[in-house]
This record gives sequence, C-alpha cells and structure tokens, in this order.
Amino acid sequence: MEQKENTPQIEQQAATAGTETPVEQPSDKVPSLEDMLKEAERKAQEHYDAWMYAKAESENIRRRAAEDVSKAQKFAVERFSSEMLAVKDSLEAGMAVQTDNIESFKSGMELTLKQLSGVFEKFNIKEINPMGEKLDPHKHQAIGMLDSDQPANTVVNVMQKGYSLNDRILRPALVMVAKGKE
Repeated sequence: MEQKENTPQIEQQAATAGTETPVEQPSDKVPSLEDMLKEAERKAQEHYDAWMYAKAESENIRRRAAEDVSKAQKFAVERFSSEMLAVKDSLEAGMAVQTDNIESFKSGMELTLKQLSGVFEKFNIKEINPMGEKLDPHKHQAIGMLDSDQPANTVVNVMQKGYSLNDRILRPALVMVAKGKE
C-alpha cells in the first residue's frame, strides 16, 4: 500500500520536473549588437589613428626632403666657391704688384692659371679644345666656315674653348669649320 501512496508523489514530481527552469549550462555567449558595434567603433578608431600617424609621418618626411633639396641647391657650389676664392686672391695680388717687368707679371699670371686649372681638375671640369677634330654639334658650336685643305666639317679654328662638367657640356666650344674641297 505504501507503494500506491508514493506513486502519486513520484508522478507529481515527474510532472513538475519538466516545468522547472533548467539550470543554465556554460556555453558560448553570443555578443549583443551593442557590444559588436562598440568593438567595431574601437577598431575603426585604432585604424583611423594609425592612418593619421602614417599621414603625419609621410608629411614630415616630405617636408624634410624638400628642405634637404633646398639646402643642397643653395650650398651645392660652396666647395667650388671656396676653391675659387684662392684663385681670386692670386689675381688680386698679381694686380697689386707694382712692377715694370712684364716677365714677372706673366709668371704670376701663369701660376694663377695653373692654380685655376687645378681647381677645374679637382671638380672634374674639362676643357674642350677640338682643333683638328670633326665637328660634334653636342660639344661644338660652328660660327662660320673657312676654305681649307682639311676635310669638310673639320674644326680649323677654335674661337673660344668649351667646358664640360662630369661629361655634361657647360659651354660648347665656338669653332670655325672647313668648307672642304669642292
């Protein structure tokens, strides 16, 4: 009999067991839309900050490079200029000498010319003296033609020497060329 009395109790417990709220098991929590939005905004701000830093850094690099180019252009001839000052000093000293002897004056001028040639050599400035060469319009500027026994377009007279700097023409040589035999 006791079993019969316990049976309704067991049935009742079984019936109420299904209606109780189940105990939550630990599982992956799905983030809310608000949390996802905050995370996306945080990442967007990080990316924006990194982009602004990179932009500012590139602007600084560009500005520094422009300043360096400006300084390089401004002071590019500084070494050359300082070397030329010595030549100018020699010329002025030669002009200040009071002498009637033309030979001493000429020897002073030759020393100054030698000093100038040394400066030109130091800075790779080369003289173009094309006497007897074929006319090269990249290095020579013909200003006239002369009757000559030389082949046509051969330089027969150099009116003014030309100069090149590191194989780039600073000034072409002014020349007269042969007409050639007719």
